[in-house]
Amino acid sequence: MSSPPHTPARTRRDYAPQLRRILRVVCVAAVLAAAGHWAWHQPFMAKPRAISALAAMPAPDALAMPVDGVHARQVADSFGASRGSDRSHEGVDIFAPRGTTVRSATPGLVVAIRDSGLGGRQVWVMGPGRQRHYYAHLDDWAPLLQVGDLVQAGDPLGTVGTTGNARGTPPHLHYGVYASDGAFDPLPLLHAGYPATGDRP
Repeated sequence: MSSPPHTPARTRRDYAPQLRRILRVVCVAAVLAAAGHWAWHQPFMAKPRAISALAAMPAPDALAMPVDGVHARQVADSFGASRGSDRSHEGVDIFAPRGTTVRSATPGLVVAIRDSGLGGRQVWVMGPGRQRHYYAHLDDWAPLLQVGDLVQAGDPLGTVGTTGNARGTPPHLHYGVYASDGAFDPLPLLHAGYPATGDRP
């Protein structure tokens, strides 16, 4: 009687090297995550944290009046009015004596400070919801204001003037707000903001 054929013993696969590699990757990832968390909460990351929080905020449903001493009811709704044959008014004009303080209507990041074109001396602020707020025809800018500054609602940006194509007109601030699909009328939001902010002194 013949014996059954010999079946070689199956060798057991050694998973230890793979496990060691996986553990190394997990440990490195944990160390990097901990380092990133630590760095994110350090004082030198205050501005990136603020910018991140600002970008996450929803677009405002009310705006503070950007010119001292002016009530929203005093502002004519000139948004969309014709300005020559090829453009329309993409904002509202807020009239006040020359030198009246202009303030940020929202928290935001100063993204541009310019002296050029129709707006003359101007400041652009990126606010909540990534909307851009345009302050134009300034007589001057607030002292030490710089691109990259974080501002709060009410922080000074400059003063009312007649620079750019406002020369020869009564001093005023041209205030515009731009969303991802272009300019929209800010006056209803200024009216909505009055109960919370009142007239500035």
